[in-house]
This record gives sequence, C-alpha cells and structure tokens, in this order.
Amino acid sequence: MVSAMRQFDAASAPDPAELIASQEPFALRGVAAHWPVVIAARNGPQAALDYLDQCLGDHPIEFALAPPSEGGRFHYNQTMTGFNFERRRTTLRGLAAMLRTAMADHAPPAIAGQGILAEQAAPRFAADNPLPLRPGAGEARLWLCNRARVAAHSDPAGNIAYCAAGRRRFTLFPPEQLGNLYLGPFDPTPGGTPIAMTDPLEPDFERFPRFAEAMDAALDVLLEPGDAVFVPYGWYHHVEALDPVSLLVNYWWLEPETGGGSPWEAMLHGMMALRSMSPAARRHWMAMFRHYVFEEQGHAGAHLPPHARGVLDARAPQDLLAMRAALKRNLG
Repeated sequence: MVSAMRQFDAASAPDPAELIASQEPFALRGVAAHWPVVIAARNGPQAALDYLDQCLGDHPIEFALAPPSEGGRFHYNQTMTGFNFERRRTTLRGLAAMLRTAMADHAPPAIAGQGILAEQAAPRFAADNPLPLRPGAGEARLWLCNRARVAAHSDPAGNIAYCAAGRRRFTLFPPEQLGNLYLGPFDPTPGGTPIAMTDPLEPDFERFPRFAEAMDAALDVLLEPGDAVFVPYGWYHHVEALDPVSLLVNYWWLEPETGGGSPWEAMLHGMMALRSMSPAARRHWMAMFRHYVFEEQGHAGAHLPPHARGVLDARAPQDLLAMRAALKRNLG
C-alpha cells in the first residue's frame, strides 16, 4: 500500500537545491551525522538527555501531555468536543527531566514539546548543531518528545526535518489526497491546521473508505539520528516518534510575500460565495478559477495588448494594492 520514499546518502547525493526544486519528497541519510546531539544519541536515550542537559536552559515552553490510554496519539477526544491531551507549561530543562522520569515508567504518558524556536530557547544547542541546509528565510524549531505521534496535516511552507535523537517515521500524502484523508474541523485544531481523522497505523476503511486510495499514494521513510526528510509545501505528513527520547529539528521557509493577501482567507471567502451555487454556476466558476486564478493554460491575458489587460496583468505591488482596495470597498 505505502511506497518507500526516494533516499540519498548525503555524501553522494545530487545537489540538494535541485532535489528541493523538484518538489518531490526525499530523505538524506547522514546529512547531520556530525551534530554533537546525534553523536550522543547513538549511545542511547540517556546519553541524548545527558547532552541536552548541557544545552537546554530555563526558557519557558508549553508542552502537550496525553494519558497512556491514548497510545501516544495526539488527537481529538471521542466526542469531538475537545482534545485527548492537555497543555501544560514548564521549561526546556524541565521537559528533558520529565522524559528522563518517564523512561522508568512501563506505561508512561505521551509528552511532547512542539515547535520550540531553537535560537530563542536553546541558543547553545542551535550554535552547536547548525542546519546544513537553509533554502529560504526561516527559523529552526525543536520537537522534543517520547513515543508520540501526530495525525497527518499540511504546512503552508516547505519543510526540512532533521532527526537528532531517537527514530522518526514519516508517512507523506500528496496534496491531491486531501479529500481521502477525511480532515477534521478547521476550528478547533490541535496545532493551528486541520488534521486527518484517519490513522495510518490503524486504518478503518469501513468508516473512511477513500483512505485506501490515500494509502496507495503514500510515501514512507524511517529516519535514524542524523537523517533528514524534505516535506514539500502542502504535502500531508503523519509523524511517529518511536523511542523514549526523540528530538526533531525542523526548518520551515515561507514562500516570498506577494502582497496579494492570504490564500486561506481567499478560500474562506470562496466557501461563502460559491459553495451554495447551483451545479451550472459551480461548473462555470470552477472553469473561471482554473483559467484566471491558476492559469492552467498560461497567462490569461497573453492574447491582449498590455494596456488592455487590467487585472489580468495585476502582479506588481501597486496593482495588488489597488485590487485589495477594490475588494475592501466591495466587501464593505
């Protein structure tokens, strides 16, 4: 069902910039093998924590805590009235201490500190373990946990994730599998983006029949410390931490700002304006969006002289500002 992701040894891989430009997932083996944290983690989870104790300070953070009965899965509760975990506050040093204590528990809770800015919260760690690849403007973040997993979700940015301690399994789904993942509500969400109601580890094809198609399109990779995975913009990814101490360092870089506004807000506006239309009107506007918004046949105004193109050629900042002003007047 799930296919293996393409993988390269960092020492002999093609140019990473070319691999990223392909916008297809790939794994780089050993790209961060020189990191001190990776070298320590090779000696086991206790050694990884011993190293982290030297780097992590008393910066306050928020973390998620799920009871053992949830099997490490951070998700909604059974009634969909909230989540199956709670959020608490501690420090990075305190989080590492909690993981050390949990290692002695035969049925520990799932503990996860997520999206912690490395240079702000652990500057020494960031300096000692520099990112090999920085394709665009962004910041490194730390994801420190024990055995835990996060449901499939997508990010509005390209993502390189480095496995620093413990093993991580990534299962990736192309953006076109959106409808086959059966996403949950837009609000509330566990982390700001909708997550899949489906579970690759325990698929329920009776309840979610189209998920079988998503699994057939999925790519899978198991990362060891020192390995990295590229998750292209918009690809859905289910992430599983497999060991008592697991540290991931990821790097998101955003698309360049165009001044054209938020695609998310545009979609919400589209839901309001288009979803209740008749089948004939929906057919018409689907064709309009494909032609004028996504320009599937190329520049929609290419057949017109430049002076006559108007909004069809609105790409410069001043043109986009004028369009935004017109939208505000119309919405008002």
